[in-house]
Amino acid sequence: MADNVRRVAVISLGGTIAMTAQTDGSATPTLSADDLIAAVPGLADTGIQVEVRDFRRLPGASLSFSDLFELAATIETLEVNGVVVTQGTDTIEETAYLLDLVTTGDMPIVVTGAMRNASMAGADGPANVLAAIRTAASAEARGTGCVVVFGEEIHAARWVRKTHATSPMAFTSYPGPIGYVAEDRVRILARPDAAPTINRHSATTSVRTTVFTVGIGDDGTLLQALGDHVDGLVVAAFGAGHVPMACVDTLTDLAKRMPVILATRTGSGPVLRQTYGFPGSESDLLARGLISGSTLDPVKARILLQLLVMTGSDKDQIAQVFSTVS
Repeated sequence: MADNVRRVAVISLGGTIAMTAQTDGSATPTLSADDLIAAVPGLADTGIQVEVRDFRRLPGASLSFSDLFELAATIETLEVNGVVVTQGTDTIEETAYLLDLVTTGDMPIVVTGAMRNASMAGADGPANVLAAIRTAASAEARGTGCVVVFGEEIHAARWVRKTHATSPMAFTSYPGPIGYVAEDRVRILARPDAAPTINRHSATTSVRTTVFTVGIGDDGTLLQALGDHVDGLVVAAFGAGHVPMACVDTLTDLAKRMPVILATRTGSGPVLRQTYGFPGSESDLLARGLISGSTLDPVKARILLQLLVMTGSDKDQIAQVFSTVS
């Protein structure tokens, strides 16, 4: 094989992109990685050599941390120019950010999927796979960290979010895509700062963290009950980091017992530090021991928190890592 041949590994985890309609009309994962690649028009014209691997055939909602750690280990063994992971869209943003945190090196790792299964009119899987393979094979994408490619847009793992339940353009990010694919060319417009690196090899899976989204009228009762069953908590707070006054005492207590991350339920923008001063404001909660999630949305903050707790980090170490997230 010539040295200039670009090689990409495509690893299939299942999800809508690998689903077909059954006799009862419901869709379930049935397509192999070979099936997915065979359905991509124009792939042979790219000159990219594709290596396919069936890794899982699961809905995105059923993937586990153990699955993703094993996936990261598999990626590390591959001698290719880039990797494409196909999976269910429900958890693409979580998979992408976890891989961003636990893998190292400049090789592009691209996560993609489909909103319409292969039996539907206008199935988007083949186009997404082709754009993802082009991105994974490109020199331009090296050093960008893990990315999500959808609708020919390239999104950084730490910013991307699924923001629509059914639209083929469900994936968006703030401040926007870092690049796109057009006329067979990968164009990178921005490069995010490197993510913290978490050593997954020391991780234990017997850890529970979760996200609690505050709402009008919350009085701390549910927070208190939840605190008895988790090792760490992300609070998806109002606005720039605010909660009802009735929750303050409970959060103060929980922050003494475990790491509690303060994030914004808006999904975009920063948690402030000193703009508001009322009980339950961001400055009040940070003074009570909560840790700022900075600009991480609650889902990403939970992934980072989970990995840090799994690898034995204490509260001070967790606060230090979160302080590096811009």
